[in-house]
Amino acid sequence: MSTQNKAVVLFIGDIVGKPGRRILAENLENWREEWNVDFVIVNGENAAGGFGLTVNAVKKFRRYGVDLITSGNHILDRKDEIPAVLQEDIVLRPENYVDIPGKGVWSGEIAGVSALVFNLEGLIFMEEEPKRVNPFKKALEIVENSSEVIKILDFHAETTAEKIAMGWLLNGRVSAVLGTHTHVQTADERILPGGTLYITDVGMTGPFDSVIGMDKEGIIRRFITGESERMKIAEDDIRMNAVLLEIDKDTGKGISIRRIEIGFDS
Repeated sequence: MSTQNKAVVLFIGDIVGKPGRRILAENLENWREEWNVDFVIVNGENAAGGFGLTVNAVKKFRRYGVDLITSGNHILDRKDEIPAVLQEDIVLRPENYVDIPGKGVWSGEIAGVSALVFNLEGLIFMEEEPKRVNPFKKALEIVENSSEVIKILDFHAETTAEKIAMGWLLNGRVSAVLGTHTHVQTADERILPGGTLYITDVGMTGPFDSVIGMDKEGIIRRFITGESERMKIAEDDIRMNAVLLEIDKDTGKGISIRRIEIGFDS
């Protein structure tokens, strides 16, 4: 699909439940053609009912045209699905997890060029389980032992500081550092001096009349009372958050990063 000497990658922010999946089902094929996309990555850890990922959802993503699914802490929410989901060749879980099945690194080709996509999870304000090793040390280990031209990281972390620090650590070492997890798209997309494309958080694909995808009334009650209740996915103001990356096929350096938000009828 690429024109000129560049690879075009579409990275779509955290898919939340059926509303998020429906956006891909109805639009992804057209976006691939319209934007000359070579490779599609989605963060799918909230794709099944807002929590976790199922084999059925993975199959649907394949049909929609998704090439790779990254994740984060919620990938482990559906205990009965974990073994089968993490065996899927297009699914990544954070590579810095300890004693968890599956993989956090994918290698192959994007637009005919050798490519590496890896997934890491932060430490700050994240649950202690599962056990994780330091993501910064793991990132350096992965990059220093790879020879691929294109390298893309999904860094699933809570704080802006941790994600920005990762961007600077890998500046000039990778093609892109893309933050996920908060479900709130940040307006700081840029090309770092070493040619690394960066954004603190890609955002969310799902219902925005909500609290990060969940029914807002229930979340508000939870904050007021301190009592937990079963959360349910909201339904209205459906939007897609994503970034469109252009990467030089010779150097692996970033050419451009475009932040995208598209709204849909609920």
